[in-house]
Amino acid sequence: MTLKSTLSVLALLAATPAVADCGKVTMSDVGWTDITTTTSAAKQVLQALGYKVDVKVLSVPVTFASLKSDDVDIFLGNWMPAQTGAIQPYLDSGEIEQINVNLEGTKYTLAVPTYTYDAGLKTYADIAKFGDELDHKIYGIEPGNEGNAYLVSLTENNTHGLKDFKVIESSEQGMLAQVARAYKAQKPVVFLGWEPHPMNANFSLKYLTGGEDFFGGEGVVHTITRKGYSNECPNLGKLFSNMDFSLDMENSIMGQILDDGMDPDKATMAWMKANPDALNGWLAGVTTADGGDAMAAVKSAFGL
Repeated sequence: MTLKSTLSVLALLAATPAVADCGKVTMSDVGWTDITTTTSAAKQVLQALGYKVDVKVLSVPVTFASLKSDDVDIFLGNWMPAQTGAIQPYLDSGEIEQINVNLEGTKYTLAVPTYTYDAGLKTYADIAKFGDELDHKIYGIEPGNEGNAYLVSLTENNTHGLKDFKVIESSEQGMLAQVARAYKAQKPVVFLGWEPHPMNANFSLKYLTGGEDFFGGEGVVHTITRKGYSNECPNLGKLFSNMDFSLDMENSIMGQILDDGMDPDKATMAWMKANPDALNGWLAGVTTADGGDAMAAVKSAFGL
């Protein structure tokens, strides 16, 4: 081989894009029980199809950055419109792609027990009136969450007279433990609430109006991927574009996890075994990792 031909081959190799490793799927789970639930469902289906799965527990901002850098392939928890501000720059640049609306009819904003609502705390503008009773605290979830950041901005800008309030950043479990204590004592408490979640069954709740400029009304959850993922790995792109969930599904599984202490993978598997018809939609047009019969492989792995 001549020097000229060698250089030509090297140049061609350098210009050829790397082939995607579609045999392994890297997913983000931000630690919310609903996303843990849907991620578990996807993980167990993927493993049955012959894929390796790596689930990383990351915050929402880190998830978006990791999708941009191709360190994560898939995230099932893009709550919209609440995450619009955080994700829009990535969508505009094409570094993250929304490929499916996997859940509709969600709620996400500040909530209070019904007894607090009935006492007059019905809107964001009412919160300051209950400052002493609330100990000037609003309970949020994990640090770095965009919902928390919005609430902090309200206190910093004295919006609705909230300058004396503090947003308590904890975790889903920590926040709900505080709510449970207040609820048992019938004390006022205001906190970030959402549906689907068993909190809606465990507590009698009302959602406040006044936060629509950030949280919107009823929302949706998108499945998002790193740039080009569905084209590089079309079988996986098809699966994830098929995987739709429901409020009933997520509320049921989350109740077993949070209320009954069931392992998330076991609770999700129990639901899938009890509702095998869901697989028909999820696996339509999908094969195993090596091109085989997806439905047969999943039913065999699940013992159906």
